Amino acid sequence: MQGVLFNTLTVIVGSILGCLLKKGLPKRVTDTVMIGLGMCTVYIGVSGMLGGKNPLVLILSVAFGAAIGAILRIDDGIHKLGDTAEKKFRKNGKSEISLAEGAVNGCLIFCVGAMTIVGSLNAGFGDNAMLYTKSILDLVSSTVLASTLGIGVLLSAIFVFVFQGGLALLAEYISPIMTAELIAELTCVGSLMVALIGLNLMKITKIKVADFLPALVFVPIFVYLTGLLEKAGIL
Repeated sequence: MQGVLFNTLTVIVGSILGCLLKKGLPKRVTDTVMIGLGMCTVYIGVSGMLGGKNPLVLILSVAFGAAIGAILRIDDGIHKLGDTAEKKFRKNGKSEISLAEGAVNGCLIFCVGAMTIVGSLNAGFGDNAMLYTKSILDLVSSTVLASTLGIGVLLSAIFVFVFQGGLALLAEYISPIMTAELIAELTCVGSLMVALIGLNLMKITKIKVADFLPALVFVPIFVYLTGLLEKAGIL
């Protein structure tokens, strides 16, 4: 678990540094940085998507996941929760960027990708090397992200700890089912959401990214089903 703890700590430190930088930067600078960050985020998302091998899994997972997310209004619920928290702790009114937006974006950016999944599983078996490497990357990412999105990014450290810690603790049990194919497809679907975040950061779109989160639940289901169809010679 040392790797998980270290990764969580780097996100916390980076977020605090980013918030301190944000206070000293004029709005025109933060706006420009946000556009640049958005472009980088789109690039990261597209790069991750290219690792997927089965477009059918991507299409079906996103379609079903988005439908469920929209019905449940996940994004609206998360933002309402964030707005409620802001009203309790912020004295000078609501900021331009909501607490929930920073938290959700941080969670997806820090926890999507093969490095997160494989690194956490490895940590469960005592090998923290990959998470240590990821931690350095997250330190830089959280600093830049918090400098534009604010204190909400700091909250994503909680999810980093819970998500990666859970994978590490359950590594012995879930490693057999976390095949290279499943990890690739999970990364592909998750990276799609990261790319959407990038478009939002550049203010090109206003997509409710959190509504797509259920798509990740459908990935293992459709990987399994498409595998059965391939074995039967149907696909």
